[in-house]
Amino acid sequence: MCSSDLLGPTFFLYPRVLEEIFSTCGYDLRREVEMVRLDPQYRLVFGAGGELLCTPDIARMEAEVSRLSPADRGSFTRFMEQTREKFLRFAPFLEQPFESWRDLASPDLLKLMPILKPWKSLDSELGTFFSDERIRLAFTFQSKYLGMSPFRCPSLFSILSFLEYEHGVFHPIGGCGAVSAAMARLAREMGVEIHYEEPVEAMQFEGRRITAVRTQRGDYPADATVVNADFARSMTRLVPDRLRRRWSDRSIAAKRFSCSTFMLYLGIDGRYDDVPHHTIYLSENYRDNLADIETRHVLSRDPSMYVQNAGVTDPTLAPAGMSTLYLLIPVTHRHPNVDWTREASRFREVALDQCERIGIEGVRERIRYEKMLTPDDWQDGYEIYRGATFNLSHDLTQMLHMRPHNRFEDIDRMYLVGGGTHPGSGLPVIYSSARITSELLLDDLGVGTASRPPRRPDAAVPRGDRRAAVASAP
Repeated sequence: MCSSDLLGPTFFLYPRVLEEIFSTCGYDLRREVEMVRLDPQYRLVFGAGGELLCTPDIARMEAEVSRLSPADRGSFTRFMEQTREKFLRFAPFLEQPFESWRDLASPDLLKLMPILKPWKSLDSELGTFFSDERIRLAFTFQSKYLGMSPFRCPSLFSILSFLEYEHGVFHPIGGCGAVSAAMARLAREMGVEIHYEEPVEAMQFEGRRITAVRTQRGDYPADATVVNADFARSMTRLVPDRLRRRWSDRSIAAKRFSCSTFMLYLGIDGRYDDVPHHTIYLSENYRDNLADIETRHVLSRDPSMYVQNAGVTDPTLAPAGMSTLYLLIPVTHRHPNVDWTREASRFREVALDQCERIGIEGVRERIRYEKMLTPDDWQDGYEIYRGATFNLSHDLTQMLHMRPHNRFEDIDRMYLVGGGTHPGSGLPVIYSSARITSELLLDDLGVGTASRPPRRPDAAVPRGDRRAAVASAP
């Protein structure tokens, strides 16, 4: 009833990035994957009292905000108008590589500082629009997509909630794995070889240049290698420390990492047709809950929680008369303060109690399949450093050129993609990193496309037969 291909993201926002990737390859995303725009996008339940049924319809959303907080009448429209300008002006910088401070010193980017306000937190920025803390939470909880607190996350990420309302929250029929499956199918049509169940066990180097990856079945030499595994985990396991100048083991260990997640994947007897596709519970003392995660590194008694009830939109995910529930609780990444071998079963009960609290009743009695994941499982089973599911944090000292570069600066011919490189975590940002990395790789190999000739035909990478390997999770 639930399968491992349902792990990971549960929705897409701002599908333009995906559409352009498919289009560049000669395909139409909407023909290859059925995408349903959700309305309502989600139901927010505030532990401090009240609810919001969040909709992309501007008039209806204004009414929802006014119902909960009359003092904030009209503020949603003002937020959308001002953040739209911020996004339109900043978006081009999220779609290009940042390889040094010189990229940051771009005159065009410096002109945006009064709009981006990097010195402000996300919560502080939203305070200029909404007086009610619950309403601010409705437009700042999206910082959790980056694994960060809205009280520490830079204000420029107000674009995340804007994107939800402006461009929609989408569910791919079959789950988000349907997008990856479509990509794999089309890649094969274009001649790409994909080897499953063949984890990379080692990498081969000549000096600081990567020349091949090794699996149980043999070596795969390539002119270039793209690493799409978790950055910190793959570097510390597969690349000798002596080869990494900037990103040594010691340097990586000193970085700030995002939160992790406690997960329950449940196959349910029956359906919850009166429960929206997405429900988000925000703890009564949200600040305290975040402090438990980020600074105290303990488990909260009243944690915030996200629940996906995708069966109301997508009946393909379970047999007739049954459904799935996906429960996610943000928790500290792996830390000595929490022993998950002792805490996992207790915290499972906390998660199921929270379901009852937000009106999803009788879950325990209806569970027919269950899969649990803790931060230990994310690290040991899925090769994520410290179980930090959102990778490196996105504070100002770990963004843009200060994240690991798409063209990895420590190893020649190695390229990175995913949440650990620029622009960062979350969808569609990770797809943007894939596009940036792909263009850098093509340029370095002197390969153009029908729509874009190579920018660096004199690149130093030898042409050879222009083979590129993609190294997935070890």
